[in-house]
Amino acid sequence: MPSSDHNLFSRFAQRFPASTATVLLETPAGQRYSYADALSASARLAHYLTDLGLEAGDRVTVQVSKSPESLWLYLACLRAGMVYQPLNDAYLQAEMAYFIGDAEPSLIVCDPASQTIIAGLAKKRDCPVLTLGTAANGSLIEASRSCAPEFETTPRNRDDPAVLLYSSGTTGEPKGAMLTHGNLIANTATLVDAWGFTPDDRLLHALPIFHAHGLFVATGCALMSGASMAFLPRFDTDTVVGQLPECTVMMGVPTYYGRLLQTPKFQHETCRNMRLFISGSAALLPETFKAFEQRSGHAILERYGMTETLMNTSNPLDGERRPGTVGPPLPGVSVRVVDANNDGTPNGSVGNLQIRGPNVFAGYWRRPDRTAQEFTTDGWFRTGDQATIDADGYVSIVGRSKDMIITGGLNVYPREVEQVIDQIDGVAESAVVGISHPDFGEGVVAVVATEADRELEERAVIRTVREQLADFKAPKRIVFVAQLPRNTMGKVEKAQLREDLAKVFR
Repeated sequence: MPSSDHNLFSRFAQRFPASTATVLLETPAGQRYSYADALSASARLAHYLTDLGLEAGDRVTVQVSKSPESLWLYLACLRAGMVYQPLNDAYLQAEMAYFIGDAEPSLIVCDPASQTIIAGLAKKRDCPVLTLGTAANGSLIEASRSCAPEFETTPRNRDDPAVLLYSSGTTGEPKGAMLTHGNLIANTATLVDAWGFTPDDRLLHALPIFHAHGLFVATGCALMSGASMAFLPRFDTDTVVGQLPECTVMMGVPTYYGRLLQTPKFQHETCRNMRLFISGSAALLPETFKAFEQRSGHAILERYGMTETLMNTSNPLDGERRPGTVGPPLPGVSVRVVDANNDGTPNGSVGNLQIRGPNVFAGYWRRPDRTAQEFTTDGWFRTGDQATIDADGYVSIVGRSKDMIITGGLNVYPREVEQVIDQIDGVAESAVVGISHPDFGEGVVAVVATEADRELEERAVIRTVREQLADFKAPKRIVFVAQLPRNTMGKVEKAQLREDLAKVFR
């Protein structure tokens, strides 16, 4: 097989429809873009990036809102062999400074409104900054219009990084996970087969594309199967209900399904052409699973993945979809549950979940020490999740050894929020935990111990966090206490806090 076939874009192109005039995506406004549009637009962008002097392996940092053009930019980076680094468009200046400093990009693409701020951050690297807006505008699009609409895809090896996607641990210091062309090809092809994608499918795409779920799973399955997409800028209940009758597949986070259940407009008839609803990025409550099945006639297919491993397990397309589980391992992926000594545990016992397979990332960007810590000596990736595996091979995630919070499908790392709160005048210390939330899955709650004789206002603390971190990281509630509970070793008892605050959102 020629080496060019290891470029993810080459694999996509092999699956494109024979007639590239076929619709690839359509926006709620009725704008239609074909596979031919994707080919020509991504070619022009790839040409322009190389004309700027960027080479294969260079990082391209992207912080823009979702649009067809942002998808073309991703494809352009793949075609030119560059490493795409998508970032949440809610990240603020201090967060962006870290990501830019760590990734050392050769180009930054941002929204026109944030150009001044990003340009200031880029000065230290003498890195060019281009803009991309949601109305097919911005300096990147304007500059690429005159470029040729054909581009010869740059050959890539399986182990060459395609994407740099940032994850983190409880320290709050993000790490760049290097996902290779081989990782993405293997996992996407597996998902297309496992979930039965065909060119006849129309995917309802309301997810963000700075995240693995929306970019690699959802968009990847459509491109790898020649399907089409209803490409929504964000999740809006009324828009989704209006689009669903024309779609066959929807991917979403549990929050989406909970919101659909809250509107009487969502009925069995709404799903008349649907064949599959898929949920991930956070745990789906069994009550939501059951209520959704009763209302729609569809059993949601829940799966499990991570930034570092893409998708690992999935409930079956044909077969029993068990609420509260994330299904058996996907073909080619191995999973095991071990104890603290790395020894296997009996079926049904809780232990540390580990993963091995072609989907597992190449390592953390410039962190060989941290990469080594996250793998066992026999090559298994330590997920940090606690799980059980039953006799039929179904995996259930029961907790996280890492303290990460998943709210609305997005990751929040407590230490990062705590560091901001602890700097507020009058705060002695804080502990941030995730508490079950009826809409977001988990809601961020900060327990704050104040200094003696000091009083703080909940709204003021939340406002301070929002000034320094993305909105989704800000606590939804602040609980003030005299002191935080600690064990005999002096460690904050977060499990006790979660138990004490279990009904804070009820």
